[in-house]
Amino acid sequence: MQKTLTRWEPLQEMEEFQNRLSTLFGRPFRRTNGREEITLPEWTPLADITEDEKEYLIKAELPEMKKEDVKVTVENGVLTMSGERKFEKEEKKKKYHRVERGYGTFMRSFTLPDDADFSKVNAEFKNGLLTVHVPKSEHAKPKQIDVKVA
Repeated sequence: MQKTLTRWEPLQEMEEFQNRLSTLFGRPFRRTNGREEITLPEWTPLADITEDEKEYLIKAELPEMKKEDVKVTVENGVLTMSGERKFEKEEKKKKYHRVERGYGTFMRSFTLPDDADFSKVNAEFKNGLLTVHVPKSEHAKPKQIDVKVA
């Protein structure tokens, strides 16, 4: 059984807890005079993180976004994805009854493990999916050593 030590980051835990609560109770909206008012909800892209023997893989859903509106940086062992999903230009002839999809700026940060090779991180964006490849460093990969019998 492999055990891993992780650094406790209370502020990040609080942020994750807040995100879970807002997801549990749905998107916020305001009521005025007993009627629901249309608001633009904030959003945070969903992400999956997987690992194999060669790399860590982060996939984030960024629907209706363009490559130019997404930025990926790595600094001090933290990978940050940021950008902005812009609201469709409001048309005079359209009457909006409900807007539930989130818009606006976002930022997601992930602390990378010590065995990640920060200098070789690369990202690709296709069909609203951002895929970030974080290779593992060569010295972190297990090596088999031949034992000679004397």
